[in-house]
Amino acid sequence: MDKFGLPACQAAGHLVNAYLMQNTGPKGPAEGALDQIIKILDRLLALHPKEIDLSLGRMHRLLAALGHPEKRLPPVIHIAGTNGKGSVTATLRAVLEAAGKRCHVYTSPHLVSFNERIRLGTDGKFVSDPMLQEALQRCEEANAGEEITFFEITTAAAFLLFAEHRADILLLEVGLGGRLDATNVIDRPLATVITPVSMDHEKFLGNDVADIAAEKAGIIKQGVPVVCAAQEDAALRVIGRQAARNRASLEVFGQDFVALEDQGRMTYQDDDELIDLPLPVLNGRHQVANAGLALATLKTAGLLPEEATIAKGLKSVNWPGRLQPVTHGPLHDLCPDDAEVWVDGGHNPGAGISIAEFMGEQEERAPRPLYLVSGMLTTKDPVGFFRPFHGLVRHVGTVPISSTNTARTPEDLADLARCAGLEATPFQSLDAALADVAACAANDGEPPRILICGSLYLAGEALARNGMAPE
Repeated sequence: MDKFGLPACQAAGHLVNAYLMQNTGPKGPAEGALDQIIKILDRLLALHPKEIDLSLGRMHRLLAALGHPEKRLPPVIHIAGTNGKGSVTATLRAVLEAAGKRCHVYTSPHLVSFNERIRLGTDGKFVSDPMLQEALQRCEEANAGEEITFFEITTAAAFLLFAEHRADILLLEVGLGGRLDATNVIDRPLATVITPVSMDHEKFLGNDVADIAAEKAGIIKQGVPVVCAAQEDAALRVIGRQAARNRASLEVFGQDFVALEDQGRMTYQDDDELIDLPLPVLNGRHQVANAGLALATLKTAGLLPEEATIAKGLKSVNWPGRLQPVTHGPLHDLCPDDAEVWVDGGHNPGAGISIAEFMGEQEERAPRPLYLVSGMLTTKDPVGFFRPFHGLVRHVGTVPISSTNTARTPEDLADLARCAGLEATPFQSLDAALADVAACAANDGEPPRILICGSLYLAGEALARNGMAPE
């Protein structure tokens, strides 16, 4: 049984389903490569009875059988944390690429297609199906049927690709936790980064913020500088102790550097300089802090470019499914013509605070009734996620998530939304929930603001439904 109380092959079926969601049709890859990848993914899912079993032993064994690709990687920036890992990674990539650097990037989970997890610096694009197929086959053969989790063996495939294709740097995002995460086999990265730590994955990481921070801080290495977001005191104490044990310098947001929004601009400041920059293109006040964390990391690693190049990078950051506006397409067509539609994959209480803050700012800027359309996994805390929206939301429509077997039922999620003080109604599809919003808006005569939220899986379904797969 896996973390969701389901056999791994059943619980992780959404991985194959999500892969199929985008990689079909006339624009998809060759049918042979697609078919082979789906078959390989199915086989890999069956190699361990659990989807998550945190350990490094299996990873070290497989990497040794593959000739240690983890020792042949370009310089690595290793990123852990609860919220903001993907946004910080995307900002690092945008600024580095603006400076002419070639970046390998590893992130998870994907929104629509598995290929999104592996971006190669050779061309800046997601790994192609033929290349992914070959890497997965090599890992499957080297593993020789031994027990290993899906994330471990696919991470090994990513390391193979990163080792065998040239790039200037690898931006390596932790999957879960840090200390025992499959990515934590890198001996000496250029820098380690810890984004904001909050409650999530308690079953695996601990029941309080200090315990979770200890797992995240497990990526800190001897003598390797650490750049850290602003944290709760309990988390920061743990991170500080781990840095001290490893004689690793520690730079902390709000103490050693800061990034602030000021009159429509962003100011980055540390002990050495003050830089006036455009705001990041990603929406939300928290993205200013994420951008500041990325810039401090680049400076610590000796990679911060000149001001004009930083500005160019901040204007080009792309990280789908995070307060992403939807202005046209099939999904938008289900909504009133004048509806304002957003998609966000945030799914824990910390994300709920940031998203609600942004929606509150939109309400002050241009008042509209706010409707949530939400689906969530059974491992998440819906009450904690919904609570920051109290007093801001007109209604919540709860929906199933078809790309996973581990989502809460719409009825269960509606009950939990009510526990957070929100009015909620269950629906059996995303389309039905949006149709209800359209009917309410027609009756009220007010253009609505619609937020599709609560899960990266739901965000992926919404983007795929609207023909907006990540690129």
